Amino acid sequence: MRTDPRTPHPSRLSPGNEHYEVIMNAHADACASGSPGYLDPISGLFTMTAEYHLQRGTCCDNGCRHCPYVDGA
Repeated sequence: MRTDPRTPHPSRLSPGNEHYEVIMNAHADACASGSPGYLDPISGLFTMTAEYHLQRGTCCDNGCRHCPYVDGA
């Protein structure tokens, strides 16, 4: 179980993923700058931050990487 909703659920981004650190750095940079998301450094897709989801207030059920509301998806 996660203690910090800003950390991706392992089913969405495993800490064992070879790109975990670079992805989490991009996420941290986006959060620090107040951006709602970032360009994923691996896929190039726009990815919403956990901060954005928390401000949104609900889950959109789209399987987002940084969803703070996912329990065991």
